[in-house]
Amino acid sequence: MISLPGVCLATGEFETARKILRDYASQCRNGLIPNRFTELAGADYNTVDATLWFVNAVYKTLLADWNEEFAAEVFPTLQNIFLHHVQGTLFGIKVDPIDGLLSQGEAGVQLTWMDAKIGDWVVTPRHGKPVEINGLWINACRVMEWLADRLGQDLTNFREAAEKAEANFEAKFWHAGRGHFLDTVDPTDASLRPNQVIAMALPFAPAKGEKALAALNLVGQELLTRCGLRTLGPKEPGYRGKFKGPLPDLDAAYHQGTVWPWLLGPFVSAFVKLTGDRQEARKILHEARFLLDDYGIDGVAECYDGDQPQQPGGCPFQAWSVAELLRAWTEDLGEEN
Repeated sequence: MISLPGVCLATGEFETARKILRDYASQCRNGLIPNRFTELAGADYNTVDATLWFVNAVYKTLLADWNEEFAAEVFPTLQNIFLHHVQGTLFGIKVDPIDGLLSQGEAGVQLTWMDAKIGDWVVTPRHGKPVEINGLWINACRVMEWLADRLGQDLTNFREAAEKAEANFEAKFWHAGRGHFLDTVDPTDASLRPNQVIAMALPFAPAKGEKALAALNLVGQELLTRCGLRTLGPKEPGYRGKFKGPLPDLDAAYHQGTVWPWLLGPFVSAFVKLTGDRQEARKILHEARFLLDDYGIDGVAECYDGDQPQQPGGCPFQAWSVAELLRAWTEDLGEEN
């Protein structure tokens, strides 16, 4: 779902985008979109973010190429998603009725994109209320409100859910002492991580204004490299600057400092939103062009070392690595693909 805007919309493949979204909508169960499909088990639903990225992809597809039939077809799925998230669904995914923020998971379970697990050890535990998940939840509610309005449907519940979560987002996530947004709350993780950038980059981003700009500047100083963003600040406990060794070592470093190129996409989006400086944003993407020939021809690797010299790792052709660079290039900078 993260890859769809870059792979399909930036290249004008609108019907392909609609087909993909229809296929996933048909697999929606308990208000969740599958995380993946396996030959033996079929659809796997152990995710909190795929569903919310699906809603974002629907919005961007309709913005790029409005199609009334598709909008009406997919709207019931969005209603189903909203209802299950508010009432509660699998894996502890449920809106907290007190603050309107989305909670998920439990100790020993990993549902966000930072999902490395070694035996019973969740390397990067993020149960509770992660910052980007709540950015995505607020964004999803606003998308549903927008689409309900376009289709002449009742938008009240969507608007009220968005307003309640927005009213509590900054108060819950902002850490004045560290000058950035917390990675999770309830329980609190104050580590400097890149997930907060997603909450700044979305179409209906709840992280905005001077505090978001201050946090983005800190991310730029500590996490931004020419290959992507580090998944953990180098001054933080548990930081691992090298992605190498046997599988347990790779998993232990996967989201503990390893750089991911796909995060350049939301960083550039947030940068343009908060500063309006497209010239500087263009420099960031131009500097990343070497990635296309670094590990595989015309592809971008999954990840890189956090420390210099930054060696590529993981799979040599990663869809969202390419897709997010392409999306930011066309969507945020207005450049031809």
